[in-house]
Amino acid sequence: MKYILTILAALVLAPHAVLHATEAPSKTDGGKPNIVVIFTDDQGYGDLGCFGSTTIRTPHLDRLAKEGRRFTSFMVPANVCSPSRAGLLTGCYPKRVGMHQGVLFPGSKTGLNPAEHTLADHLKQQGYATACFGKWHLGHHLEVLPTANGFDTYYGIPYSNDMNHPDNQGKPQGGPDGMDELWNDPQSALTKWNTPLMENEEIVELPVDQRTITRRCTDRAIEFIKENQTRPFFLYLPYSMPHIPLYVPDDVRDPDPTRAYINTIEHIDTELGRVFDLLRERKIAENTYVIFTTDNGPWLSFRHHGGSAGPLRNGKFSTFEGGHRVPCIMWAPGRIAAGTVCDELAATIDLLPTIAAITGTPLPADRAIDGIDISSLLSGAAKSVRNEFLYYNAGGHIEGIREGGWKLLAKVPEVKKDGLTTTTRPDVMLYNLADDLGEKHNLAAENPGLVERLRQKMLERDAAIADGARPVWKKPGA
Repeated sequence: MKYILTILAALVLAPHAVLHATEAPSKTDGGKPNIVVIFTDDQGYGDLGCFGSTTIRTPHLDRLAKEGRRFTSFMVPANVCSPSRAGLLTGCYPKRVGMHQGVLFPGSKTGLNPAEHTLADHLKQQGYATACFGKWHLGHHLEVLPTANGFDTYYGIPYSNDMNHPDNQGKPQGGPDGMDELWNDPQSALTKWNTPLMENEEIVELPVDQRTITRRCTDRAIEFIKENQTRPFFLYLPYSMPHIPLYVPDDVRDPDPTRAYINTIEHIDTELGRVFDLLRERKIAENTYVIFTTDNGPWLSFRHHGGSAGPLRNGKFSTFEGGHRVPCIMWAPGRIAAGTVCDELAATIDLLPTIAAITGTPLPADRAIDGIDISSLLSGAAKSVRNEFLYYNAGGHIEGIREGGWKLLAKVPEVKKDGLTTTTRPDVMLYNLADDLGEKHNLAAENPGLVERLRQKMLERDAAIADGARPVWKKPGA
């Protein structure tokens, strides 16, 4: 069951959080700030102009960065969709909430346990209007949909847009060549896929027209803001793009399939511009925090249908930085210093405790989380309160730890059925990210003592999370 919080802001607020609360413009509820979290899918670290892209034009997000703060060492707790989303909403490494063992599919019989305390739960209990418009991917069963996890309303697809209802069968050819064929045939959104669109607990369109899904989720977001502009609101906007297959509306489509990814990101930027403009026009920007980030690194094997990790190594599915380090922009006019950059370590699992501090309400005391209140970084603090971060592979196994600038990877070997390893890579790698962001120089051999200390710490941290893990929701009888 969900837990009802008593508001004890004065007992738990740090000084900077008190400043945020008292500076907020007057609203009908006493001034609690609005929260907007934008979560794109499979977008790379290097896929925004403000993060170094020279091929993709993102003027609206670039303006957001110019007026806000870029976080350049911002991490996600998983390099694939479902676990990463669980981490963002619960403030936990996915293993702590049982959501660590890969992504969910249409045939999956598990989901995010509604007994967890999500970001939406926390804000709803404070009187916020809460809405999720986009990709959920934390379970498609009635018991674990967004409306069971703190959201008043939901509109979007229940899992990835390359998955088919009801059994994930009958999908078209994959790979970059298959994606080219789909891009060249916009009608394939309706003829080649059977992905559902849901509104609250019901399927309302099958298949969903993926050409317009980004725009329609934005439309819903705009309606939601307008309807709730005189009360505090939490808008969670997890677009299903740029996860393959890529689609955009016919009126903005570039027919060149080699520009499909560029076209898709630029369309997302245009749609987000509508949201940002509305916040400014309705004069509620000064009482709103906007956080933009993505769920994991780019799907590089899809080439021009996937993104770029910029200076980082590898991408989605990898525990190198390209899989876990993502672009992040935070914007709150008058609260977050404009045009600033934060290189300090932070993560999506920190958003729940940070937003709890900003809104002046304690989190439940009956459960452990892994996130840390980083609201001081939003105010311009020089050092992060986070000094460690754990890296889990796509199957939920611990593979790495970061401590300060040092990063250890003790990778799980890839093994054939006959027991022979398939790779010649070293099992143990040590990098100094301060000097080697691209993870090119393995320093493990020169630092055996540090390797062993970090390995032991990594295993201890993982064991503690496993010991305190809470059960995932399972379909009765599963």
